Amino acid sequence: MSTYNQIFGIKVTAVTSNPSDPIKGQVWFNTTDAAMRYQSVTTAGAWAAGGNLATARTSLAGAGTQTSALAFGGSPVPTTGNKTEEYDGTSWTSGGNLGTARFRLTGAGTQTSALAFGGFAPSVPGITAATEEYNGTAWTSGGTMGTGRQGLAGAGTQTSALGFGGYAPPFSAATEEYDGTSWTSGGNLGTARFVLAGAGTQTSALAFGGSPPVTAATEEYDGTSWTSGGNLGTARQQLAGCGTQTSALAFGGGPPEVANTEAYNGTSWTADTSMSTARRELAGAGTQTSALAFAGEPGSPPITAATEEFSGAGAPVTKTVTAS
Repeated sequence: MSTYNQIFGIKVTAVTSNPSDPIKGQVWFNTTDAAMRYQSVTTAGAWAAGGNLATARTSLAGAGTQTSALAFGGSPVPTTGNKTEEYDGTSWTSGGNLGTARFRLTGAGTQTSALAFGGFAPSVPGITAATEEYNGTAWTSGGTMGTGRQGLAGAGTQTSALGFGGYAPPFSAATEEYDGTSWTSGGNLGTARFVLAGAGTQTSALAFGGSPPVTAATEEYDGTSWTSGGNLGTARQQLAGCGTQTSALAFGGGPPEVANTEAYNGTSWTADTSMSTARRELAGAGTQTSALAFAGEPGSPPITAATEEFSGAGAPVTKTVTAS
């Protein structure tokens, strides 16, 4: 008679905790939870509630990944404009304060190597060109932007960043490139706009949405110049984005506030699962299949501390076997 091993070729391993990096199709029995589990992938995108920020805010910036994110700046300035919070995939904790309190700034990089630049700083007063660098503990001054502006978008890393669009005044099409020390001029956007979103790297970036007027336009940067990409399905401003030029995610925006999520494949945008809470002036981090949305203005209440986590189609997920 054939044995189980001869037929199936494997045994189900008993473990006290779930594997840290299981592969698709892997099966195990968790003795602590008395549950049979297996590794699968999502077939459709889904948003789930994450841990709330300690401080509700709007018009902030974000950087990092879904499990290692950074939130910094925002409005109202007297209470949140210099505050930084760090996310570990479950909860937010306080980080080092920005040197210049501001809102409608933008960011780039990772939780331990981030960049904050531009924005509106009442203490300056007004629109600022200030750049700050974060090392995972504290912010220090970096090179000043050539043109101070608010409502701009960013992409890239701390030592290879891109800043584009914004309001100087007037509304700006300017692009600047950061090398870790100083900013230099890059190619202008085809359309001047502010409160837009960005994704990608310094040499392969994406700009989408914004105003005025409220637009669905997308542009792609190759390190030298911007060219037109596929339009968003929903025109909007004050949205958030993350990912790369060929695998980006756009979510939220307004007004009025929307929860719409769209995915970009390098050519066109397609609708994905909407966020649980419609909001604008939010921030984002992560990738197209593992994104984070946090804070913003849902309309009622006026500002929020809510965080949502997105798992896109094809994202790894651990499931539990249940009896039916």
